[in-house]
Amino acid sequence: MNEFADSYVFPWLINLIWAAVIFLVGRYIIRLIVNLIRRVMKRTDQAPILVNFVVNVTSMALLLVVIIIALDQLGVDTTSLIAVLGAAGIAVGLALQDSLKNFASGALMVIFRPFKTGDYVEAAGVSGSVETIHMFHTLLRTPDNKVVIVPNGQIYSDSIINYSAMDTRRIDMQFGIGYDDDIRKARQLLEGIVNADERILDDPAPQIALSELADSSVNFVVRPWVKSGDYWAVKFDITEKVKLAFDDNGISIPYPQMDVHLFEENKKPLNSSPED
Repeated sequence: MNEFADSYVFPWLINLIWAAVIFLVGRYIIRLIVNLIRRVMKRTDQAPILVNFVVNVTSMALLLVVIIIALDQLGVDTTSLIAVLGAAGIAVGLALQDSLKNFASGALMVIFRPFKTGDYVEAAGVSGSVETIHMFHTLLRTPDNKVVIVPNGQIYSDSIINYSAMDTRRIDMQFGIGYDDDIRKARQLLEGIVNADERILDDPAPQIALSELADSSVNFVVRPWVKSGDYWAVKFDITEKVKLAFDDNGISIPYPQMDVHLFEENKKPLNSSPED
């Protein structure tokens, strides 16, 4: 009995104690490393979602290494365990391919920051203000106050238009007048409306030009620069003021028309003969 204890029990107990020490010390070291990473990332002003992502992934990876080392101390064949874990990881990766794509895209968006919370963007065929960026999806709020959940993979694999990235935006408008109207007077009216609006920036200077002699109208382009937050308000106001000014000054705004010509055909009675 003493020989069995000396040969098997005591060595196994010693290995178990060492494995427990390795696990506890390993967890303590992991905690130190994770806290250090969290402090460094917060000092560099990284996004909270990126901090949590890096911390969680690092913690799980290091904990798995510690568990394998502890099991190896107990005499477990860790080579087979690593092979099993690798095969399981491949199977899970194939099963969750789309989810992993969204996960990776979310991490890349947090790292490279093509947009931030509050920006108005157009991505994956959806336009709206960014509410929240999660690891698998992003919430966009549309102008009519609907919340759209868009997978991160679709956003990152498509073109992203960030309308809030710059402080200023140019408003592109086009106004048409009739061929019989006075283009000099129309230009003066447009310049007066643009110059009277204090929200329109002087630099870059607004552009007003005759751009096209179209089929039924002479078209002016009006391109003022405004602060991004004033874009829609200025666009709506100028459009209304141009219509009122043109009406007050007798300048017509052509609209598509169709001329229909009717022709009357002489029909013969059904019982008439060919000679008739």
